Amino acid sequence: MLKIGVLGAGHLGKIHLRLLNQSEKYTLVGFYDPNQENAEKVTQEFGYKNFTTIAELIEETDVIDIVTPTLSHYECAKQAIKAGKHVFLEKPISNTVAEAEEIIALSKEYNVKGQVGHVERFNPAFKAVKDQIENPMFIETHRLAEFNPRGTDVPVVLDLMIHDIDAILSVVKSKVKNINASGVSVISDSPDIANARIEFENGCVANITSSRISLKNMRKSRFFQKDAYISVDYLDKICEVVKMKDAPEVPGDFDMILQNAEGVKKQIYFNNPEVAPNNAILDELETFADAIVNDTTPIVTLEDGTEALRVAYQIIDCFKK
Repeated sequence: MLKIGVLGAGHLGKIHLRLLNQSEKYTLVGFYDPNQENAEKVTQEFGYKNFTTIAELIEETDVIDIVTPTLSHYECAKQAIKAGKHVFLEKPISNTVAEAEEIIALSKEYNVKGQVGHVERFNPAFKAVKDQIENPMFIETHRLAEFNPRGTDVPVVLDLMIHDIDAILSVVKSKVKNINASGVSVISDSPDIANARIEFENGCVANITSSRISLKNMRKSRFFQKDAYISVDYLDKICEVVKMKDAPEVPGDFDMILQNAEGVKKQIYFNNPEVAPNNAILDELETFADAIVNDTTPIVTLEDGTEALRVAYQIIDCFKK
């Protein structure tokens, strides 16, 4: 089993610690948190070993799980990679695209693997339909959250929207052509609600809305492609696939038939795959272990995380125009 250590024992860090402690693919060595009071509290409550320096933790591990504030991702990753350790980085990969590109370069230089924590790729509803999303031409997403002071130090684009940016980039096999966006700061110093329209070179258009000041939580995406409509509810973990095919000459009594102005008839049918329940965070961590052991490409690469960050900053730049 791979020996892993966690940097950061905040809200998400404690979740990672608990799951890694249960994992059959890792041995949890311990953690480091710069807040000594918090570190001692976590050790007393859960029994995880608290290391007094990052260097000491890195020395004892094969893999470093970085769940620190985004501002410190680059320095933590650089220190771990230069010690020859594989790195898992919570999203976003780093504070700037330049830092992200340097992390990629270092990982290649020191021959280590890296994965970014874009957890929605492992959401069971998305996993259930991903293979059926083929050349979508219009995508609409809504990611709305009730207000929570945690995370408001960054724009909603980096806090919430980046989840959908990554998921969209993973299914649209085309380069970004143009971006238009607007954002509004309501109660934070940075935008709390934002909308972006991303146009791709192949003609696909994605319309993304994110808010952290909503009255209810919502995380939904809809994908439209030739002869199919696919919806994913990341929050309730359900999906729906509606497809169309040429109608039979003699429809059945319960067949759903549509006829357009030219007289072409199409039959609507539902092809909803089974959604297998899982723990998405544990899945992303354990598939990274598989990639290391089997020497395969991680599901969410450092390059993927960098591209999502690049698009996120292009959206943020639109706010300044």
